[in-house]
Amino acid sequence: MTRLLVVNPNTTQTMTDAIALAARQAAGQGTEIEAVTSSMGPVSIEGFYDEAFAVPGLLAQIAAGEKAGAGAAIIACFDDTGLDAARAMATMPVVGICESALSLAAMVAKRFTVVTTMERSRVPIEELVDRYGMARKAHVRAANISVLSLEDPNSGARDKLRSEITRALIEDNAEAIVLGCAGMADLARTLQAEFGMPVIDGVGAAVKQAEALVALGLSTSKRGAYAAPVSKPYAGILAGFAPA
Repeated sequence: MTRLLVVNPNTTQTMTDAIALAARQAAGQGTEIEAVTSSMGPVSIEGFYDEAFAVPGLLAQIAAGEKAGAGAAIIACFDDTGLDAARAMATMPVVGICESALSLAAMVAKRFTVVTTMERSRVPIEELVDRYGMARKAHVRAANISVLSLEDPNSGARDKLRSEITRALIEDNAEAIVLGCAGMADLARTLQAEFGMPVIDGVGAAVKQAEALVALGLSTSKRGAYAAPVSKPYAGILAGFAPA
């Protein structure tokens, strides 16, 4: 049995529930999904400020999950919130849904478009696209919808998302679409059938890649950049996060 820890780094439980469903639909037989919600931080992550304050709660959940026996962790935010810190802290593999989705999209399309939520979220994702070596393949668009509006069927958010996908097909010549928010995870299969092209959800992509890492016995290298944090005191409200 492979146990995968899926962490929603915001504090909205209903979003965690949707993420958990998408993760379980993607998981293979013999994979157990444990989906958890951060106990501290913003209700949604929309931009750099929210991201910074989401990291401590995320790290606490990953540390607890590894102690409880998880084989790998998935960070279910398309900003790959706290991914580097989590990889340095944990001994199990840690996967981000943006990196997973981009790598999977590159296997099925020469050019693709990431459609995310708000304009302020577009720039962080563009920086990740560049970091992961996908700048020549991927375009990033914002549908100008809030993360939490995706949960409200009367908000019009899903129609705006569809409209932005349509523009990506025409203006970007996109051959595939990557959904740039974990809150969109439950829409991937419907949109794929509707548009007749690959639509990649980062949660499902991360589950399959995490399963592969566990099956191959691979974990994060502890040489160099992801070496264990140096033991030292931390002050104030962060004292509990001091490396042992």
